[in-house]
Amino acid sequence: MDTNNGRSTLVCLMKPIFSWYSWWDIETQFLNFSWKIFVVYRSDKSVERRATIERLLMYMNGNKNDGGNGYISLYVRMEETESLPYGWEVNVDLKLFVHNPKQHKYLAVTDGAVKRFTAAKKEWGFGQLISLATFQNANQGYIVQDTCSFGAEILIVKPAEKQEKVTFISNPPNNVFTWKILRFSTLEDKFYYSDDFLVGDRYWRLGFNPKGDGDGRPHALPIYLYAQGFRPNAVVTNTWGAVNLRLKNQRSSNHRQLYSAAWYPIRSDYGVGVNNIILMKDLKDTSKGYLVNDAIVFEAEMVKVSVTNIVPV
Repeated sequence: MDTNNGRSTLVCLMKPIFSWYSWWDIETQFLNFSWKIFVVYRSDKSVERRATIERLLMYMNGNKNDGGNGYISLYVRMEETESLPYGWEVNVDLKLFVHNPKQHKYLAVTDGAVKRFTAAKKEWGFGQLISLATFQNANQGYIVQDTCSFGAEILIVKPAEKQEKVTFISNPPNNVFTWKILRFSTLEDKFYYSDDFLVGDRYWRLGFNPKGDGDGRPHALPIYLYAQGFRPNAVVTNTWGAVNLRLKNQRSSNHRQLYSAAWYPIRSDYGVGVNNIILMKDLKDTSKGYLVNDAIVFEAEMVKVSVTNIVPV
């Protein structure tokens, strides 16, 4: 074990015993503690596995070059890669752990990003695994009977063979939807929704509450655009939608209009719009032409949408 510059180096051969999980226990002495290191190796069966050595590098006083001052820093490093082909790379989903036996749980450290091991970048980990103050505090439970445990979970990620291609379409076909609401004065204090209409790969609908919504309640009329489900065989993903929302003037071209643009998530309860497209007093003034024969007309003009396709890498 190398203890230079506050770094403890522990070596384990990453040669799986089982097809999915493998475990290693290493006992050593360092700073009067008994270090028990375990490593979990997981690999997609479709990924070719080669015998390599993974080295755990631990900085007990923190890796100051990685913002680790006052922390324990822990890294995984690939060794003996000479047998790998030129230009090799290994994509890894990496999690590092600190066991808390007192609370019967693990502190898991990950940032959710895939780590790309290459000949130029063989080492990945976290400079701020756990603060020394927390780790050395006996009440926290990480050190029990002078013993502590660290671990690494390594998931080999298969390189992508396909990728999503996003295309933005301006003024797509059938991009204007008109919704006429009758008997406006009889509507209740709740949200009403239009029929769904298809633009691009996704269905959309309008929604409003005749009594107002949010800060505009009860003095203004709201209108929102909602993204709904997807057409058959479409790629289900977040969708860009840019729209002109209008309250139509039924006697002139003096429409009330709002431009709105946003990324809509996959779920269908997310609406974007405005809570004050018109004041209620102006709406109910029949001379202005927005409320005619107790009816109003909303219009949505989808000026740009995103369409996603799966294409080879």
